[in-house]
Amino acid sequence: MKKYYITTAIAYTSGKPHIGNVYDPLFADCISRYKKINGCEVVLQTGTDEHGIKIEQKAEANNETPKEFVDKISNQIRNVWDIMDVNYDKFMRTTDLKHETVVKKIFKKMYDQGDIYKGEYTGLYCIPCEAFWTKSQLDENGCCPDCHREVKEYSEEAYFFKLSKYQKRLEELYEKNPEILYPESRRNEILNNFIKPGVQDLCVSRTSVKWGIPVDFDPKHVVYVWLDALTNYITNIGYDPDGSSEEFNELWPADLQVIGKDITRFHAIYWPAFLWSLGLELPKLIFAHPWVLQNNDKMSKSKGNVIYPDDLVEEFGVDAVRYYLLKEVPYGNDGNITKELLIEKINSDLANVLGNLVQRVISMGNKYFDGKISNKKVYDEIDKNFIDSINGLYSEYKEDFDTLHISDGITKVMDLLRKSNKYIDETMPWVLAKDDSKKDKLETVLFNLLESIRIGSILLSPVIPGTSEKIAKQINNNVNSFEYDENNQYNLNDPEPLFMRIDVK
Repeated sequence: MKKYYITTAIAYTSGKPHIGNVYDPLFADCISRYKKINGCEVVLQTGTDEHGIKIEQKAEANNETPKEFVDKISNQIRNVWDIMDVNYDKFMRTTDLKHETVVKKIFKKMYDQGDIYKGEYTGLYCIPCEAFWTKSQLDENGCCPDCHREVKEYSEEAYFFKLSKYQKRLEELYEKNPEILYPESRRNEILNNFIKPGVQDLCVSRTSVKWGIPVDFDPKHVVYVWLDALTNYITNIGYDPDGSSEEFNELWPADLQVIGKDITRFHAIYWPAFLWSLGLELPKLIFAHPWVLQNNDKMSKSKGNVIYPDDLVEEFGVDAVRYYLLKEVPYGNDGNITKELLIEKINSDLANVLGNLVQRVISMGNKYFDGKISNKKVYDEIDKNFIDSINGLYSEYKEDFDTLHISDGITKVMDLLRKSNKYIDETMPWVLAKDDSKKDKLETVLFNLLESIRIGSILLSPVIPGTSEKIAKQINNNVNSFEYDENNQYNLNDPEPLFMRIDVK
C-alpha cells in the first residue's frame, strides 16, 4: 500500500502560537493516529514558514537578524507542537537549504516554460497577511478583508505567475471533482466568489523585501511568500525539477492536506495552478477546518484575548486540552473555548463518564474476582443489547473519521461509555455479588464492561493517546480488535484516577 501522506499548513514564525494555531497540527495528528490504528503507514509533515517583510520587521524590533529571530520562533512552535503530543514524522522549515535550493529551480522552471513573466506591480498590500488586494476586495472600511487592518499602496518591479492561464481548469476542477476540497461551504465560496469572477495573475517576487529566497537569474528579486510556502509540501519529500526522489514518488500526491479556512484561497487556487505548471498531480483532499474562537471572538494579541496551549496544558493536562479541541470544534463551524467551558467538559465527559467508569469497573473486578475476569456468557436481553451497542460502534465511528467528522466520531464513543455506566446501574453488580448462584452472571457483566472500556479506549487513542495508554495498562489487555471478543481475558491491575473533577471556583 502507498503510505498515507498528511500535511499541515506551516506555521508563520511571527510569534508564539496560540490555541487556535495548534488546531491545525492537532487535527492532522488525530487523523494520523486514526489511520495507524487501522493499519496504515502514515507520514505526517508539519513545519514553519519563515520568510517575508513581517519577519524582517519583527527581527529588527527585537535587535536580531531575521535568521536569529526565526530560529527562536521555529523552536518555540516545535516545542508547542511537542507539548500538545503532535506525533509528526517530518518538521520542515522554509529556511532549510534543501527547500531553498528546490524553490529556486521551481521558479526557473516556471519562468523557462512561460508561466512566470516580469512586470510591475501596483496594488494594495496587507503586511500581516502577506497578501495583495484590489480596491473592490477591501472591506467596508477600506481595510484588508481577512484581518481588517490597514493596507498600503506598493509599486515595484515584480515577476508574475500566469494564474489567469488556469482559469478554466480551476472552474472545471471544482465543478467536476468537488471531493477535492471540504467542507462544501469552503468549496462553494472559492468557486463562486474567487474563481468564476476571474482570477488575476499572481505576484510571485518582491524587490522591496530582502528576507526571502533570491531569484537565481535576477538576484534583486526574492521569491514571494506563497510560491515559497506552498511548495514545502513537495520540496521536503524530495521533489526536484531535475529528478525527484523515490520518497517523493512514494508519497505524492498527498492524501490529506489540513489547512485553516482563512488560507483556503491560496491552497484552492494558487496551489493547484502551481502543481499543474510543474506537471504534478493534485492532492487527493484539502480540508479547510474552522477556527477556534475565544469566548466567540477571534483571537488576537491586539485584543488581549489570546490563550496559549502550553498554559492550558500546564493547568489541565494535555489530553484534556486535546479532547476539548477535537470534540468541541464541529466539522464546518467555528468552535469556542474558555476555561469555564474546558472545565465543564473535563468534569462531565472525562471525569464523570470515562474516569468514573474505568475506576468502578476495575475496582469491582479486583474486589469480586481478584482482577481475573473471563466471559462466562450468561446473557440476558439487556446484555445482548449492550453487546450490540459495542459491536455497532466501530462502523459508525469509522464513517465519521473517514469523512473527517472527528467530533461526531468522538461523541459516538462517549455515548457508548455513557451506556456502560447505565448498564452498571441496570445490572447492579453489587447486588449480584451477594448471591453465589449469580457469580457467573456477575463475571459476564464485568467482562462486557471491560470490553466496552477496551474498545472505547482504542477508538479514543487518536484523541487522548496518553489516557488510552493508561487505560490499557490498568485493564492489562492489548487485544486490538474493534469488536466484542467473547474469548478475551483480563488480568486487571490496580485502578488509578484518570481525570479529577475540577471546582470551577
